[in-house]
Amino acid sequence: MPRAILFDIDGVLIHSMFHPDPNRARRWDQYMKDDLGIGRDDWQTFFKQRFSSIVRGKTSLLTELGDFLPTIGYKDSPLTFLAYWLKHDNQLNLQLIDAIKRLSRSGDVEVYLATNQEHIRAFHLWSTVGFSHIFKDMFYAARMGEAKPDRAYFQAVDAQLGPQNQPPLFFDDGQKNIDAANAHGWEAILFDETEDFTTNPWVASRLKQH
Repeated sequence: MPRAILFDIDGVLIHSMFHPDPNRARRWDQYMKDDLGIGRDDWQTFFKQRFSSIVRGKTSLLTELGDFLPTIGYKDSPLTFLAYWLKHDNQLNLQLIDAIKRLSRSGDVEVYLATNQEHIRAFHLWSTVGFSHIFKDMFYAARMGEAKPDRAYFQAVDAQLGPQNQPPLFFDDGQKNIDAANAHGWEAILFDETEDFTTNPWVASRLKQH
């Protein structure tokens, strides 16, 4: 049976805007003030106040944006803002993606996404950014009804994967998610750079063949 290999998206497949090393942070909102008239710090309060329910699929992203954006001075349609967000927040880790494609050619793996996303961005990443051409499925929080690092999220993913001969191998940039996945019985690796994937012993042994 192929082994299930799962990847987080933001901070793994897409470069993080919150990397602790400022030289490695990729700020998709760098020109938001000039382009949209919104301050970056004002926008970030959206995630602190509202995103927990959105990412679990309990409330609508567009509805919440429509309520929130006027409070920080944005007067245009929330659809316009969302289009800007989706267009800019996709700076791919191409080195990692190439390595994942090489691993997939080994024939004894199935690669998946395991990510805290709501419905609209998840579909955008799958269809427009093109993750559907690389990964077998995306287990995103709004679809599962649960979010990392909650145990229920990993249980929901296990139900989708079905019985496995080996523990799923999981790469994520969040320590809480890694701890939760390991406690659940997965083999979880904290991701900071592509070498954290390519030098993993199980992965490296297969990359050598391709």
